[in-house]
Amino acid sequence: MERGNVSFPNTFVLLGFSEFPWLEKPLSAVVLVSYLLTLLGNSSIILLSLVDPRLQTPMYFFLDNLSLLDLSVTCTIVPQLLSNLWGPDKTITAWGCITQVSIFSCTSCTEWVLLGMMAIDRYVAICLPLRYTLIMCPWVCVQMAGVCWSSGLANALLQATLTLQVSLYGHHTLDHFFCEIPVLIKLACEDTTANELALTLLSIPFGMVPVLLVIISYTFIARAVLKLPSAEGRRKALSTCSSHLVVVTMYFGPGTYLYLQPSSNSSQAKVTSFFYCVITPMLNPLIYTLRHKGVLHGRGSCNPRAG
Repeated sequence: MERGNVSFPNTFVLLGFSEFPWLEKPLSAVVLVSYLLTLLGNSSIILLSLVDPRLQTPMYFFLDNLSLLDLSVTCTIVPQLLSNLWGPDKTITAWGCITQVSIFSCTSCTEWVLLGMMAIDRYVAICLPLRYTLIMCPWVCVQMAGVCWSSGLANALLQATLTLQVSLYGHHTLDHFFCEIPVLIKLACEDTTANELALTLLSIPFGMVPVLLVIISYTFIARAVLKLPSAEGRRKALSTCSSHLVVVTMYFGPGTYLYLQPSSNSSQAKVTSFFYCVITPMLNPLIYTLRHKGVLHGRGSCNPRAG
């Protein structure tokens, strides 16, 4: 059979959760509420950090970046998901699909690296509290954020370029609720071993390095906390890290499962992606605002040993 020369169709059909038609209406209500809470929570964190000087600290600077990433991925994926759940039209344009692929690749990688940088911030705050403001000066924080965003952009460029070169020969039905690289690769009518290998290899530096940063940072943090003389000091130190650890678990768990098993069951992949794209961005502001009352009351102390 003569091969076509079509890399991308004009439109794609996103099956989403259509195999469970009874679930679509209730799920749309959950997604809508989560979407509104995500917009409200993350926008509030960014706005408060900008207008309140007491919250202009390294910890909230990184939290602002995390909120911006959550808003980006949510505003790119969730409106299309709501449209698919509400109506019979489950199509997305080629450019819309490419946009989702690029932004999701960028934000997911950036978030992983950012969480590693936030672990370094917590290490300096707890293990080197007297030098915290000197080490984590504004220029250093900007450079660390620059590394995060540059990593995400590089990952998005490489992943999107490799994916767009795959010939799909007119196939346009995606068994997912948004355009994602592992799902698009499955549509190819050619050998995609190289693409899957590239996906895995690119996940190693962008995925393993942040994990190692978190493990190493918290190993030193645990040693420092155990050496604190008072139980109150240990409680405060652990309190500053608990929210970050929860968020790390929510990101690294689904992300690792999703990208290290690209051929996993489609229903499992959709549930994992749903948690990653819809639930986690909503929970992040709640986790940080509940654990760090400075967001709620205008106090921006970064020293875990401070009152």
